[in-house]
Amino acid sequence: MTPPTWLKPLAWAALVWNLLGVFAFIMQQLMTPEMIALLPENQQDAYRNIPLWSTAAFAVAVFSACLGSIMLIVRKALAREFFLVSFIAVLVQQYYNFVVIDSLAMFGSSALAMPFCVIVIGLVLLMISNKGKQESWLN
Repeated sequence: MTPPTWLKPLAWAALVWNLLGVFAFIMQQLMTPEMIALLPENQQDAYRNIPLWSTAAFAVAVFSACLGSIMLIVRKALAREFFLVSFIAVLVQQYYNFVVIDSLAMFGSSALAMPFCVIVIGLVLLMISNKGKQESWLN
């Protein structure tokens, strides 16, 4: 079946969005102790003590989503699996942010905007790739 005309532009937009996530991940990894020292005390503790499992979830989330976006661009059904892995990793990462370190208390309600967008966009991409597989837009 021929995919809808909006699929390719959406897939490219998804790739750009997810590359921004990769950039955010890399920037977090490149934070030096001097950069962390410029943050408020409670944020310094959060950045110094990020557990490996949360960092791994962040990496899996952004890199899997990028691969899913590429698979969507080339119309491969494997996109769904990459988006599923990414979405699960996003949920693990947000568990750390909102339960373990309580980023809402740390940053206030503004801490909700980006994670909300990440979760919604991740879910939408998962649903679109699932529909694409069901409708044979992806093979």
